[in-house]
Amino acid sequence: MKSLRLRLTALALPIIAALAAPLAAAQGVAYVSSEKDNALTVVDLKTQAVTGTVATCKRPRHMQVTPDGKTLLVVCGDSGQADLIDLATRQSQRRIALGDDPEIADLSPDGKTLYVSREEDAELTIIDLASGKRVGAIKVGDEPEGVKVSPDGKTVYVTSEVASLVHVIDVASAKVVKNIKAGKRPRRFALTPDGGQLWVSNELDASVTVIDTKAMAVIDTIKFAVKGARAADITPVGITMTRDGRRAFVGLGKANHVAFVDVASRKVTDLVLVGKRAWGLGLDKAEKTLYVVNGLSDDLSIVDVASAKATKSVKVGRVPHSVVVVE
Repeated sequence: MKSLRLRLTALALPIIAALAAPLAAAQGVAYVSSEKDNALTVVDLKTQAVTGTVATCKRPRHMQVTPDGKTLLVVCGDSGQADLIDLATRQSQRRIALGDDPEIADLSPDGKTLYVSREEDAELTIIDLASGKRVGAIKVGDEPEGVKVSPDGKTVYVTSEVASLVHVIDVASAKVVKNIKAGKRPRRFALTPDGGQLWVSNELDASVTVIDTKAMAVIDTIKFAVKGARAADITPVGITMTRDGRRAFVGLGKANHVAFVDVASRKVTDLVLVGKRAWGLGLDKAEKTLYVVNGLSDDLSIVDVASAKATKSVKVGRVPHSVVVVE
C-alpha cells in the first residue's frame, strides 16, 4: 500500500506542477517595455531580479492589463499594432492593427473598446477589441498622447501636446464637447477614484494641472521644484495614484526624481532620487512599492513608499518606457 501511495504521489506531482505553472508565471512580476529591444523585460517582485524577456512587436511603449486580468495589451509605435499577450503563458495571442504611430491607449471599463491616440493623424482611434476592427475616429489637437476613460465609460480624455489642451470626448456622440487649457505639452493622466478630479502632467511646464471633471474646468496647478535642477529639466510625464486617492506619484523626467503628492492638499511631501529620466510608474497591489522606469539609464528603480527611498536599481532593456505590475 505504501509503495502504491508513493507511486500515485509521484504521478500527481507533475500534474500539480503543470497546473500551478501558468499561475506562477502570471503572479508577482513587473513587465517593462523596451523601445529599442522589441521586447518586455520581466522582473520578479520577490527577488527583484530579471527572470526573462517576452518578444513583442516593434517599439513597445504603453501597456495595460485587460479588466479580466488575463491579457497584457502592448501598444507598439513602429509596427502600428497592439500585441495581446496571455499573462498565464506569456505568449502573444494575436495582434491588432492600430494605424500609424499609436501612442497611448485605454480600455473601456467592460474591456470591449480600445481608445488609442495616434500622433501623426491627430486623432483618437476607436477599436472593437473582440473583432480587432476600427469602429470610429475622432479628430483632436496635434500630437495627441494621453488617453483616459472615465470610470463610468461615458467620457474619454485626450491630451494634445502641441495645443496644450485636454480634449473632453463624449462617448455616446463621439464628439469633443470641451477643450480645457492645460500646461505646456500635457502628457499623461490620473483620475481620482470617484472620477471627480483629473490630474494632467505637463512635461514642459514643470507642473500638474488639476481639473474638476464635473465643471470641466481647471481648479489648480501644482508646480514642482527640485534643488539643483533647472526648471527646464523638471519634465513631468508619468503619473499614478493610490486606490484610495490620497496620494499621487509623478515622475519628473530629466530631474531624475519622483514627487510624492498629498492629493487633498495638493502639496509635494517627498522627492525621491531615482535614475535618469524618470518616466513610467507602477505600484504593487499593496501599494508599498513604487516601480519607476528610467528611460536614459535603462533601469528600473524600486522605491519603498513608506520611507520614500529608492532601495534598488534593476537593469532592464534599452530605452524602457512603461511598467505594469501583475500580481
